[in-house]
Amino acid sequence: MDRTVDTGRDAAALVGRALLAVMFILAGYGKIKGYDDTAGYMASAGLPIVGVLLPLTILVEVGGGIALIVGWNARWAALLLAAFTALATLLFHNFWAMSGEAVMTNTLFFYKNVAIIGGLLTVFAFGPGRFSVDQRVKRMSGSAIPAYANRAR
Repeated sequence: MDRTVDTGRDAAALVGRALLAVMFILAGYGKIKGYDDTAGYMASAGLPIVGVLLPLTILVEVGGGIALIVGWNARWAALLLAAFTALATLLFHNFWAMSGEAVMTNTLFFYKNVAIIGGLLTVFAFGPGRFSVDQRVKRMSGSAIPAYANRAR
């Protein structure tokens, strides 16, 4: 019974990581496809050194998203993506400084991003689960003990 619960928990962690990560990967890919438009948008928002920030943003979104899905340095990838999302949320969804219809739209985006940050912090706090590169590396090195092995019988 405990193994079934652990497997379900680990499967949920994998699906959760994938659902969180797909948004970042698709956003990064969209920035690659629309590189010039994205650079223009970032510049119009007042961001400096867009020529440095945009490639860095793409690297964080695509690289961090892939690391999160496969569970490679998943805790650090989740923390990086959480910090990135917090910064992007404050810069681009500052609904308190807007008016008209933009307030409602950006309020929704703001709180959606807050929820995503919560999910990423959960991955940081509890790790990627058994179905991850991180856990595979630990098992291969002999340092991982299955969760069910620690339970009192």
